[in-house]
Amino acid sequence: MPSDLNRKSVLLIISGGIAAYKVLEVIRRLRDRGIHIRAILTKGGAEFVTPLSVAALTENKVYQDLFSLTDEAEMGHIRLSREADLVLVAPASADILAKMATGQAGDLATTALLATNKPVMTAPAMNVEMWNHPATQANIATLESRGVLRVGPASGDLACGEFGSGRLAEPAEIIASVVDFLEQQDAPKPLAGKKAVVTSGPTHEPIDPVRYIANRSSGKQGHAIAEALAQAGADVTLVTGPVTLPDPAGVKVVRIETAREMLEAVQAALPADIAVCAAAVADWRTADEAGQKLKKDGSGVIPDLKLSENPDILATISKSGPMRPGLVIGFAAETENVTAHARAKRLRKGCDWILANDVAPATGTFGGDDNEICLISGDDETSDERWERQSKTGVARALSARIIKHFS
Repeated sequence: MPSDLNRKSVLLIISGGIAAYKVLEVIRRLRDRGIHIRAILTKGGAEFVTPLSVAALTENKVYQDLFSLTDEAEMGHIRLSREADLVLVAPASADILAKMATGQAGDLATTALLATNKPVMTAPAMNVEMWNHPATQANIATLESRGVLRVGPASGDLACGEFGSGRLAEPAEIIASVVDFLEQQDAPKPLAGKKAVVTSGPTHEPIDPVRYIANRSSGKQGHAIAEALAQAGADVTLVTGPVTLPDPAGVKVVRIETAREMLEAVQAALPADIAVCAAAVADWRTADEAGQKLKKDGSGVIPDLKLSENPDILATISKSGPMRPGLVIGFAAETENVTAHARAKRLRKGCDWILANDVAPATGTFGGDDNEICLISGDDETSDERWERQSKTGVARALSARIIKHFS
């Protein structure tokens, strides 16, 4: 057990739900590791666990009332939300997730969540239909786009008698997630002093003022890689096409639209030690962009769109020369013969590594949250590294660890 956990603090928010009793075990085990815990108990949470039991285990006062003058004098809700290293919401009911997503602040718990500038982790627990409801899934997506972490839910027998997703993650899993996060905060920065440039998202190639050529890339993988490299200490410039994602923490972001703009931004970010080309750059653009919207006039005549080839960003920065990054990594998004096509692409482009991934529609990779990678660093299969299917955040961390290993 790392001794520095004794300096760590968690603000635990217990919302309503039968699974609240499991959180008592979480408190006990985190305290065993020396982690300081303050707790906010919502009105719903107090229906399932008592303030006395939470206070006894945290060895701290339990906070419940937003408008308690005594509490505000001793520990204002702003200070309460800022003095923790992590805010943990467990169990996170559908109600509190909705309030978090919409920025409500009607009680102490939601006010603290809105006021905090610290990382937030949720452990959802609810009925399977509530979990699967489009509103809940939209709320989860909104929160995760803002960087809110999540552990669970698990699948299994639910307290309501039904079966499916919505079961609170086991205390051991919640504890492990909290401890891993807190330990990472003090982890060494092995890429400190290294400069990285990462490309992400699609490019939009105009046809006319209202139409463009693009692809289905969400930018999730590239953004996750930029954040993972920054967490490892690298000085990261993220060059991104049009996406709806928030900017990764600790990263310089340059926004572009076209492939030509992306190439210019990447070259402006050089020299760099690391380049990761995760963007799905459009291969072609229209040779002549129309100055006005192309009209359908009823004649049945279809405009003849002549295409020009876009610059090859990966091949350009892979060329030898004083500005070439020490490690150039590309992606090969393929729909068939994935590794064979990726291996050929690596040789053709001249990059050091290629991360091959299957983006056939059935995989859900484009726009989805998961990815399955084969890292290719040599001319034949003996060098292939196949990674299990995991979240794009997990892929980013795995790539960051592989880059660290390369430089060490």
